[in-house]
Amino acid sequence: MHEGAPPLTVGIEEEYQLIDPETRGLAPVASEVLGDAPLALKQLLNPELHQAMVEIGTPPATSIREAYGMLVEMRREVARLAEAKGVRIVAAGTHPFALWEDVPITQKDRYMELLGEFQDAVRALLIFGTHVHVGADDPEFRIDAINTMRYMLPHLLALSVSSPLWRGRVTGLKSYRSLIWRGLPRTGIPATFSSHSDYQHFVEILVETGSIQDASRIWWAMRSHHRYPTIEFRATDLATHPRDAIAIAALAQALIYKHWLMRRDNVTFRQYPAPLIEENVWRAARYGLDGKLIDFGERREKWARDLMVELVEFVDDVLDDLDSRWAVEHVYTILERGTSADRQLAIYEETGDLRAVVDWLVEETLRDID
Repeated sequence: MHEGAPPLTVGIEEEYQLIDPETRGLAPVASEVLGDAPLALKQLLNPELHQAMVEIGTPPATSIREAYGMLVEMRREVARLAEAKGVRIVAAGTHPFALWEDVPITQKDRYMELLGEFQDAVRALLIFGTHVHVGADDPEFRIDAINTMRYMLPHLLALSVSSPLWRGRVTGLKSYRSLIWRGLPRTGIPATFSSHSDYQHFVEILVETGSIQDASRIWWAMRSHHRYPTIEFRATDLATHPRDAIAIAALAQALIYKHWLMRRDNVTFRQYPAPLIEENVWRAARYGLDGKLIDFGERREKWARDLMVELVEFVDDVLDDLDSRWAVEHVYTILERGTSADRQLAIYEETGDLRAVVDWLVEETLRDID
């Protein structure tokens, strides 16, 4: 990489479903699964809001290859812990037929506080996503990169869609998770900020007015992390196949490096208002790769699949520096065989059985990592 570039480390968080192999429903046994984890692994695992969820967080990796190795190992180890308790894991944005009312909340202070404040809006968040952290030490750069690269969040969402089914229904959306997540405040596409101090002033107003306790309660689809020197991508569904997951992480890293190079060379990429980007978020959530997104530069619609090719071409000049071409060009495989949402819907149309969808998800979550 070029001298002076940000560290561009990559950390990946994934939220797994715990599945009862008999009923194919959710199994609220997160405490038991986490309780038996060895100490070294336990430090990388967390309970989540609902007791049928387990979150992993990989340590910061210096390369996409290292990040993929960590991700594969984490999926394998969590699957092993789950199987010891008689359950399986699934990576998908929603469970096809679970009811949030039936899944108990984890008894942690943070979740109890959220429950007290948001009531059923937070109880209903039986959804599962991927968060990708890209290392960037300079807070001014982080704000500037988010201002610009949030434009690409709908593209990443379209590649990741894995939540077409909700409460036993075909929702008509490819990412129903995106709709559920918007039930909380301070979600969605962030506004632009002129500087890091401008952002800090925004946070201070919310804290001083009792709106939030701290910046951890800002849940935008892309944010400058409140604790770590990273840019956090939060827009995507939980990718089912591990190669899909690392393709999205590699794209996130490549976009940040691309922005750094453009900034160094005084090349600008136009920033667009959040409401315009939200139009593409809706289209990505509704149609995935099968609809059209708006090219705001050209002020016209384009097929999402064509824009995915353009996205890969946009970052092409940084992929060899990052040694991530192998990961990013997996996008072409996703375009050819479809997203997790596409395949879930095809299985359900063929079998009429939501349990068959869960069986496929269980298998696909661990495909090619044994």
